[in-house]
Amino acid sequence: MSPLLKKISLPIVIIVAGLGSYQLLTELKPQPQKSDEARRAISVLVESVKRATIDSSVTTQGEVRAKTHVDIIAQVGGRVVAVSNEFVEGGRVQADVSLVSIEPSGYQSAVRTAEARQASAQVRVLQADADADVARYQLRNEPKASDLALKKPQVAEAQANARAAEADLAHARLNLARTRISLPFRGRIVDTSVAIGQYVTPGSKIGRAFADDVVEIRLPFNDAQIATLELPIGFIANADNARLVTITTTLADHQHQWLGSLRRLDAAIDPSTRMLFGTAQVEDPYGQGASKTGMPLAVGLFVRAEIAGPKLENVLTISPSALRAGNLVYVLNEDQQLEIRAVDVAFSNDTEVVVSSGLEVGEWVIHSSIRNAIEGMPLEIIARDKPVILDQSNADTAGA
Repeated sequence: MSPLLKKISLPIVIIVAGLGSYQLLTELKPQPQKSDEARRAISVLVESVKRATIDSSVTTQGEVRAKTHVDIIAQVGGRVVAVSNEFVEGGRVQADVSLVSIEPSGYQSAVRTAEARQASAQVRVLQADADADVARYQLRNEPKASDLALKKPQVAEAQANARAAEADLAHARLNLARTRISLPFRGRIVDTSVAIGQYVTPGSKIGRAFADDVVEIRLPFNDAQIATLELPIGFIANADNARLVTITTTLADHQHQWLGSLRRLDAAIDPSTRMLFGTAQVEDPYGQGASKTGMPLAVGLFVRAEIAGPKLENVLTISPSALRAGNLVYVLNEDQQLEIRAVDVAFSNDTEVVVSSGLEVGEWVIHSSIRNAIEGMPLEIIARDKPVILDQSNADTAGA
């Protein structure tokens, strides 16, 4: 054999020998032992779908605001000569009680001048009437005597001047009364911007205040919440259909609660949020309407409001923990396997979920967490009482 042939054949022989050895080892390797063990069932907590009658409600949030909130404006000018002790931030004021007094001497002089003009005008009226009586007597035989000859225009002018003088007097007295600045309602002072000795001009803002007889809370509602309340857009409450509102917030590390009522719903949807706003009211929030601990429902608080809805009778209910994302429910079927169902939720709160379709009374729903849930996977129940899968006839009887 030539050296060239040896050089070519030797690598080929080595490759063939290697392939043969690999094939032999593959054939001789031990086969893995097959196991026929069934898939282990996952232990879950379950509950039965129940039929019940519940009171529906809607929960939302809003900020407390005063129903009546005004700027306090000086209507006349002058130097401030007195300020009430209650005319301070947070001060409590009564209706028609003087808060700020403006120097009245100039306005008192104006009243006296107007009284003098009125008295003079009244004298001219009496004089004109007397002159008219004399003219009528003198012209009693003149059937065509003119009104001017009978002094009628003079009487009318005197009476008009008297009325003008009376109006001037009323205006002077009004300006004098305006030197004592007060509120027409009981309320609280928000802020002030005047002090004794300061000169104010007509139209000057000297403070702000709000009435404390009623406070309001603007509450947003989405479409589902409006459906739960079963109230029309533009709803206005009366004595018979006002919905109870329970208002809560945490203040000074304590939870406080107040009671109010839903008074109205807006007549239009807010275009920026696509929400419908309603207004709840609380009467006498700083007095009888305060919480049990005496905490008033103060203006500016951000609160949680629960509005009572209609009673839902003979509905299917489950726990909130049994409802999954996307309105899915895990059901344990009669074969002890997982069944994933989509349900329609009519109402939900912190303790109950009302299902309008997708479940039947007596079925077992799962509220345990299941990782990588797959339809048909085997399950076993963890429960204090042995569960029984009800057929439809038993389910209806049990739920009645």
